[in-house]
Amino acid sequence: MLRPGAKHGHPDAAKVGAKETSYMNTNQIAHIASLVGEPARTAMLMELLDGRSLTAHELAGAGNVSPQTASRHLALLVEGGLLCVEQHGRHRYHRLASPEVARVLEGITQLAAQNAPAVRRAVVPGPKDAAMRMARSCYDHIAGRLGVAIAQHLVADGAIVFDGEAGHATDKAGAVLARLGIDLSASPAGINTRRPYCRPCLDWSERRFHVAGQLGTLICVHCLDSGWLMRRQGMRALEITPRGVMALRGWMGQESWRQVTEGDAFPARAGSSLRVA
Repeated sequence: MLRPGAKHGHPDAAKVGAKETSYMNTNQIAHIASLVGEPARTAMLMELLDGRSLTAHELAGAGNVSPQTASRHLALLVEGGLLCVEQHGRHRYHRLASPEVARVLEGITQLAAQNAPAVRRAVVPGPKDAAMRMARSCYDHIAGRLGVAIAQHLVADGAIVFDGEAGHATDKAGAVLARLGIDLSASPAGINTRRPYCRPCLDWSERRFHVAGQLGTLICVHCLDSGWLMRRQGMRALEITPRGVMALRGWMGQESWRQVTEGDAFPARAGSSLRVA
């Protein structure tokens, strides 16, 4: 019952409603933070950050917990809207619920790297593994030095524009990406058209932007389908194949390609074919 003098539409009633909404939002934020903040659950979420779907048994190994404990953790993550689960035959596969979940995890990773304890030697942000720093998947788009070089080339050619946390493709995008064999007029299956078409995503190892959104997914899928990139088993790292070197280096030019190949030593398997003379 409303107290005397309080009517629907009365300013006091509006204030009460606003406070209740704020209280609910605060509780939901705290709940999600607590779900992500448990170390085993964090490890499981990070294992899924490349867009894969994994079983509870596989995620138990990632979280270094028993299958029974992993099942409890996964149930909480599904209930909290961070994961979704699909049944295929006898197996149940878990994956991140949405690109927004992946974006939050990447943001937490960036914040954690920035707040890492200072050490005497110079700190190199991001993963220590050279293959991960060179090219990796960031949910469904390309990250690492390769992802940043692709974004910078698109910006330099006037194909995309980044403005803060927003981005958009220009009327030059079709011609620039056509040289890479991508037809923007096509509508590839499996790409969520409700997402932003083009947005910048801060690369947590390079501290520069790579391309996310529908366009980032389209580029990543094209590179994988063309055999230019290969997924490493059980890893987020992407291997650039010799065919990929020829195609991507020819598209972006040798100066831009040096941004990909300079820096960390490469794995023996990829080293000689990636360097530019």
